[in-house]
Amino acid sequence: MPEPNIAVEVRGLSKRFGRQEALKSVDLEIPAGASVALIGANGAGKTTLLRCMASVLRPTAGEVRWFGRPAFRNPDARRLIGMVAHQSGLYPHLTIRENLVFAARMCDVPKPLERADELLSSVGLQTYAQRTPAEVSQGMRQRVALVRGLVHDPAILFLDEPFAGLDAAAAEWLCGLLGELRAQQRTACFAVHDADIVRRLADTVLELRTGRVHQYDVAALARAA
Repeated sequence: MPEPNIAVEVRGLSKRFGRQEALKSVDLEIPAGASVALIGANGAGKTTLLRCMASVLRPTAGEVRWFGRPAFRNPDARRLIGMVAHQSGLYPHLTIRENLVFAARMCDVPKPLERADELLSSVGLQTYAQRTPAEVSQGMRQRVALVRGLVHDPAILFLDEPFAGLDAAAAEWLCGLLGELRAQQRTACFAVHDADIVRRLADTVLELRTGRVHQYDVAALARAA
């Protein structure tokens, strides 16, 4: 029987791109409600691991489970997770509001129009609702991408470099959002480079080196510093 308090379980996860082995038999568990920072040098495999854990990228070998459900053989389980990629991925021909409405409908969210307006209001972008992504700043696009990942109120949220391209005000807003999710015992795993953000928001650190994961407790690291 799977442990219900384990939000993400990874066993023997490997990923090859041609001859390059990006991930090497990774095993890890993320407890429900944990806030996990994923760190490592550029090219260490952070994006690959996040995409595999979110079932966006199929691994060469191994298995990913969300609350005990197989990630790659259970389409219904996808409702459990939200993914925020490094690039916003917004549809350029849709307005900001239409992007959120479309995402809400794809996730079978009740009252998608109301949900889109609620999310736009939460990030202070309601006055930009009818603009296309090209008509707003990168920081605004990132805010929309972030709340799009929350459109269906997922239990697990994966974020790939969510602070990239944000100005100081937007970065502070995102820290507040992730802090709220942490207080709500929502599970989050985010790739990040800033050590201050790690200390502020994470319970656990997963460091990727040469395709393997090394796990650290943030409190223990702070005591050792």
